[in-house]
Amino acid sequence: MLVVIGGILFLRLHAFLALLLGALVVATLTPAAALQDFALQNGASTEAAAQLASQSAGERIAQGFGKTTGQVGIVIAMASIIGICLLESGAADRMVRSALRFLGAERAPLAFVGTGFALAIPVFFDTVFYLMIPLAKATRLRTGKSYLFYVLGIVAGGTMAHSLVPPTPGPLFVAGEFGVDIGLMILVGLAVGIVASTNGFLFAWWMNRRIDLPLRESREALEELEAIAAKQDNQLPPLWLSVVPILLPVILIAGRTLFESVGSVELGFLMALGEKNIALTVSAAIALVMLLWKTEAGRVVQASRKALRTAGVIILIIGAGGAFGSALQQTGIGASIQTIATTYQVGILPLAFFLTALIRTAQGSATVAMVTSAGALIALADPGQLGFHPVYLAVAIGCGSKPIWWMNDSGFWVVSQMSGMTEKEGLMALTPLAAIMGVTGLIATMLLAHFLPLV
Repeated sequence: MLVVIGGILFLRLHAFLALLLGALVVATLTPAAALQDFALQNGASTEAAAQLASQSAGERIAQGFGKTTGQVGIVIAMASIIGICLLESGAADRMVRSALRFLGAERAPLAFVGTGFALAIPVFFDTVFYLMIPLAKATRLRTGKSYLFYVLGIVAGGTMAHSLVPPTPGPLFVAGEFGVDIGLMILVGLAVGIVASTNGFLFAWWMNRRIDLPLRESREALEELEAIAAKQDNQLPPLWLSVVPILLPVILIAGRTLFESVGSVELGFLMALGEKNIALTVSAAIALVMLLWKTEAGRVVQASRKALRTAGVIILIIGAGGAFGSALQQTGIGASIQTIATTYQVGILPLAFFLTALIRTAQGSATVAMVTSAGALIALADPGQLGFHPVYLAVAIGCGSKPIWWMNDSGFWVVSQMSGMTEKEGLMALTPLAAIMGVTGLIATMLLAHFLPLV
């Protein structure tokens, strides 16, 4: 972990390189005896254990990298295509406008938190904020008040979905590492995310009563905002079609999980559609058709290329995280963490939360914090050890990726600079907002694990 965090902070390495370097260091320093013990404890034969111990560090890293990318590669690529199509086609704009129109100006903050949460399921948070902040500013022009409430509403919705609900990369990776069904991760992530975002919304309401954030824009910028607000609805896709790329994969994947839980095998075709790679691919195809309907074919090709370039970087980071986690697991670190937790009577869920929060605070990226923490805790993802389903461990890690949001995180600067906040205003509003959502999310997770252990 020191290699990964130090590589990012001091050597300014890309997260992919830092995680790969960490994996190489761990794999190289792991003795053959530890590798054999790890394999035998996980039910491998003596021959298989000896074979693992004889493999080079590079071979073991490549296996961990390949296994992880095989689990998440297609899903991340398809989710990236869905996200860019929602933006380029105007579907995301339609969703926000419809929510604002339905709820009215007085409930505009609720519209922003809801649509921010929904859009951040397939779209990266920074992109969601880029899309929604002009609409928040345009709404501020019409209402003349509550600008901070609008900004914090977007953050409260978008950041929690980003860390808790697949197919965004962080929760998708952690679910895969812990062997958690993606449908179950979606359901529990939605439940905890809604609780956390609601508390974030309440904090935003409280903070808005104490700080009047002005709209610091030039005359030219204000004219552009008025043009955004005046954009015709007939240029956008209909609402029902706009929400399909988001809702369809969630319904299919979660439905498959529910059917499996009740032992239903009659709906074979629907079960096949609910497989995560198929569900996201179908949704991406619908999103591409929607974009083609609203624009020319050349723009669809450009959007697809842009989406896949972004997805490629994320897949590399997640794959390197998988290699790092695999190398850590082979050292037997899980048993050491379990001993520490038992000796000092520290609950596994708070331990996962604070470990992830420590990594997030140090290096800034929520996704990297989740990937790194999951690698250290993967050996604990056993229902027999935990006393509850490992989905709660995965969600606790997601909640731990919220605190502490401050100046070393690019997202902090995206939100503060684009909204017009000063650094002081950002620290007063954004940092406690993220901490409150993370802590309340952890409390909700612990309550669910206690009263609904799922084992």
